[in-house]
Amino acid sequence: WVGGCHMEAKTLSLLTPREREVLKLIAQGLSNGEIAATLFISQHTVKNHVSNVYRKLGEHDRTRVALLAAREDNVE
Repeated sequence: WVGGCHMEAKTLSLLTPREREVLKLIAQGLSNGEIAATLFISQHTVKNHVSNVYRKLGEHDRTRVALLAAREDNVE
């Protein structure tokens, strides 16, 4: 468990600042459209950021990614 948390923290550190912003908004339950409006970017750009977050975290599920973000209480 501790090793898993350390690995998650290390993996989260691979995210760009914008990807961390998107991850924070995912964790808050926002849709891609809501994230786009909040960050003043297109939904297509949001989809790209979400895909990058999934790839870098090795996840394919929005809920799982949100749980990882919440567990780390990281994305600031």
